[in-house]
Amino acid sequence: MAFALPPGSTIGILGGGQLGRMLALAAARLGLDVAILTPDEDSPASRVAKTTFVAPYDDPDALAALAKVSDVVTFEFENVPARVVEILAGLGAVVAPGAKALAVAQDRVDEKSFINSVGVSTVGFEGVNSAIECEVAVARIGVPALLKTRRDGYDGKGQRWIRDAKDAAAAFEALGAPCILEAPAPFVRELSVNGVRRRTRAPAAVSPETEEAAQDIAGCILEGLDYVGVLAVELFELENGDLLVNEIAPRVHNTGHWTQDGCLTDQFEQHIRAVAGWPLGPTTALARTEMTNLLGSEVDAWTLLAGEPGVCIHLYGKRHAAPGRKMGHVNRLTSL
Repeated sequence: MAFALPPGSTIGILGGGQLGRMLALAAARLGLDVAILTPDEDSPASRVAKTTFVAPYDDPDALAALAKVSDVVTFEFENVPARVVEILAGLGAVVAPGAKALAVAQDRVDEKSFINSVGVSTVGFEGVNSAIECEVAVARIGVPALLKTRRDGYDGKGQRWIRDAKDAAAAFEALGAPCILEAPAPFVRELSVNGVRRRTRAPAAVSPETEEAAQDIAGCILEGLDYVGVLAVELFELENGDLLVNEIAPRVHNTGHWTQDGCLTDQFEQHIRAVAGWPLGPTTALARTEMTNLLGSEVDAWTLLAGEPGVCIHLYGKRHAAPGRKMGHVNRLTSL
């Protein structure tokens, strides 16, 4: 971006969850204000932001108000309707990342097709829009195969394994939406790269060749999307060392939370710097870091965790815990 917003400028954020909260806190450290647009009352991000508009993401009046007070607008998660970015752009707002990245990440077939188009490998896949198409795709790809909804699934939701071809039609009917059928990935472990126009990464125990390959993959995707901001790339490492992209997330991401305590500049500050046109911060790792999510009632151990040596605790300010709900995370630090 060809500008650098001065301190006192306002960053608009679509979304009021924990990622929006941590982005707002990072912006505050840089002397920047934040305006939140969220459909939820009393959201975690709104309690640390200067301004909050409570309305659906596509509410025209709320978008006009957000555009009016914001010098640049970004988003905390990829399920904001892509047309919202187009509306904001029509109102004269600068939005980063742009509509292309958001639209690509919202549809798994489009996402994998884009990844392949920039020369990066994924598992084999086919889009399926009916039970019959699912049966045909299973015949081509083979079993086992993983059936996922094209949109809106997350954390294992909206997915079904097909282990016998005769179950293909029933699996599609159970999900009840356009889907993608994916071949399995015989991976030995999952890796991730968090890129922000250039790469930031935890010091994973990988060979220099794997590290370079992961950086190249992230670079191809960032360039292909003409991307501004932090983007996460989730990878499968195969037994022979090859890397396949599983999915991308055009935002700050759970896999980058380690940077809050293990890196000179964390992913949230890097994203704010990028969308505000600032120079990016140094990505030097300070420690080897293990990040653990606190789900549901696990957050009740906060007093013990807060006193544990080498542990940094981050709580999201959510009012109510529920099974599987992300309530916070801890970073455990050891020397490099």
